[in-house]
Amino acid sequence: MLAKNKEKSLVIFKPDVIQRQIVGELISRFERKGFKIVAMKMLIPSPELVGKHYEDREEYLMETGEKAKKGAIARGEDVSNWDSLARGKWIRESNIHYLTCGPVLAIVLQGFGVISGVRKMLGSTSPADGDVGTIRADFSLDSFALADEQGRVTRSMVHASDSEENAQREIGLWFNATEIMDYETAAEKIFYDVGWSN
Repeated sequence: MLAKNKEKSLVIFKPDVIQRQIVGELISRFERKGFKIVAMKMLIPSPELVGKHYEDREEYLMETGEKAKKGAIARGEDVSNWDSLARGKWIRESNIHYLTCGPVLAIVLQGFGVISGVRKMLGSTSPADGDVGTIRADFSLDSFALADEQGRVTRSMVHASDSEENAQREIGLWFNATEIMDYETAAEKIFYDVGWSN
């Protein structure tokens, strides 16, 4: 079993983060928390890579469409003719276009509780609806409502794995094993070394 402090998450800074030149500010938040960068690369991903990342499985597409439907209901939209599968397919295709429109920064972060911790730090996928202090709310005014009005997906700035299973799958798509570093930081000694202060 993997040690809890070795948990990993894939984090992708999407093209809007790169264009706005706020990479350093976002990385510093993760590092200040105590998460360690074990892999990082900049690339313009191919549609094939992003198509594998956003799976073309009916269950995933339905789930995505259902989440969007809940948001539409909460905003008071008419969903009487809603087709969750069709909406999920549209969201997937739109996300593929979004992630391939320019350079992204793919990062593997490691640390205790990194998967839930990063997602908490990012906040709502509808940035304007997030809590002050979260990355998306602090750095974006986009929202589901604005994206729907403009006929596009929400520019959520950053992707982060949502489970250990997905983290392993996603990291394997974006990185090979030789690109992931194994090293120790001073912060790790403070957090994980029982005898550090003795």
